[in-house]
Amino acid sequence: MEFLKFEKVRDGKYLKNYELTYRNKAGREKKYEIVSRRELAGIEDVGGKPSGVSIVATYGDRMLLLHEFRMGVNRTVYNLCAGMLEPDESIEDCIARELYEETGLKVKNIKKILPPSFAAVAISDTTTYIAFVEVEGDFEDHTSENEQIDARFYSKEEIKQLLETESFSSRAQIAAYFFAENI
Repeated sequence: MEFLKFEKVRDGKYLKNYELTYRNKAGREKKYEIVSRRELAGIEDVGGKPSGVSIVATYGDRMLLLHEFRMGVNRTVYNLCAGMLEPDESIEDCIARELYEETGLKVKNIKKILPPSFAAVAISDTTTYIAFVEVEGDFEDHTSENEQIDARFYSKEEIKQLLETESFSSRAQIAAYFFAENI
């Protein structure tokens, strides 16, 4: 594959749309569209900087899941606490801020932060950290007026039932499955 041209085609408030022109392995010129949360200077910037975090949070033998309305799919789904890094914010500070904003909970212990991974490789260069944390505190609603989130802890048995009947984001579904099955 040979990249020939890189062009921004839309500059939205949260997402930037880019068109990549490339030569495929058969020698034909093709176009491919991607979105990014960042301003990209060129093809060398694609996938270059992490933009956020997804948080797998536990409290004792229970897992935190958010039941939230997501405009992009026009339904309520189970999801992980997650959010975007602010400029010059450390990943640890982002974890604490997002957890507090979406649930009112506090970080008790960060067990592991995995290196950034791609969130939607078919359409975006967005990379996020996955953090595994233990939390403490009480639920409080600190969400914006644009968010509809019900946060609570679920037992392994409750999660097993949810996995059979409810809609999940893929990252929350796999984290919930591994939690429920002790994997």
